[in-house]
Amino acid sequence: MPLKGLKVRIYPSQTQKLKIKLSFGSTRFVWNQMLNMMMERYKNNPKAKFLSTYDLNYLLPALKREYPWLKDAESTSLQSTNHDLIEAYKKFFKTHHGFPKFKSKKFSKQSYQTKCVHQNIKQIASHYIKLPKLGLVQFKTGQQIPGKIKSATVKRSPTGKYYAVLLVECERQVFDKTNQQMGIDLGVSDLMIYSNGIKIPTIRFDKILASKKHYWEKRLARRRLIAQKAIAWDQHHKALNPRQLADFKNYQKAKLMVAKLNEKIANQRKNYLHKLTTRLVKENDVIVIEDLKTKNLLHNHSLARAMANQSWREIRRMLEYKCEWYGKKLIVVNPCKTSQICSHCGYDDGKHTLDIREWTCPKCHAHHDRDINAAKNILSIGLEQASVKES
Repeated sequence: MPLKGLKVRIYPSQTQKLKIKLSFGSTRFVWNQMLNMMMERYKNNPKAKFLSTYDLNYLLPALKREYPWLKDAESTSLQSTNHDLIEAYKKFFKTHHGFPKFKSKKFSKQSYQTKCVHQNIKQIASHYIKLPKLGLVQFKTGQQIPGKIKSATVKRSPTGKYYAVLLVECERQVFDKTNQQMGIDLGVSDLMIYSNGIKIPTIRFDKILASKKHYWEKRLARRRLIAQKAIAWDQHHKALNPRQLADFKNYQKAKLMVAKLNEKIANQRKNYLHKLTTRLVKENDVIVIEDLKTKNLLHNHSLARAMANQSWREIRRMLEYKCEWYGKKLIVVNPCKTSQICSHCGYDDGKHTLDIREWTCPKCHAHHDRDINAAKNILSIGLEQASVKES
């Protein structure tokens, strides 16, 4: 049966928050210990056999004997930590993409994963969920948990909110077939341009809250400076109880306000993208998008912030899993020359600078909107690729 992720907001009690904090610390400690061991092992013998998740799990009992407080943590969360570390190690050696890093308790985001064993994770009544070591925790979500829970990841956001991401077995939902096809060109001034001529506007959620965010960021910087001077004074005078940043309530208040504003901007953007992508998948059987290399495009410093705000990669990610879940087809094509080739006759008019938004084909004299023309070309290239694969 297919698996689906479901994120729910949980409301743990003070005692449960302390247990969650303990689990955060335990999984972080195991990660750092195992990572340090693997680094030392590779340094001493680069040709040594690559360790597996089973090998690291075999070391856990000895680690618990050396540090008895690890026994209070949920056991499968430590095993999941070992699995994640091995996967991160494999990814580095296969793709050379980011070596695993040591974790810190100062990170704003904290999480741990626990697996369902003997129904220790299940929904109780309508608004309570049973979690290992925590017992019954109140939760809130827009929909009921649809099936059997396989695992749960407990998270704490920078604003102090708690969430549980549940992996559940669920019947696959399929949208009705519409026999419609859509090519999508991703842009800056307009978020998405469809091949049927419709343009979806960009909403700069970051600019809507820019004044409030700037207000609190200035106070955060000023209060951090005042706190650092006070800490330096304590250290210089060798105070008996030297203060830390966490002791300055005004600084913590400003830090929380900045985190809340950042979270609100991210939530507004994500909600907007969810509505657009769900509607696209519902109304079209085939969707074709361009394979943009966002990292390369961000080198343009005059447009980097606007491009980052568009969340092109997030749009693609949402379309990928929604098309798979709802029985639709997503095709990704190379965007090379899509804006300079005439979608009517196929004539290549050469490269156009970004300030040229409309142009007329010198061969067939068809007048084109640059972005709509690109979307039409993206659709035709995608359909051609699909027909070649089917044949």
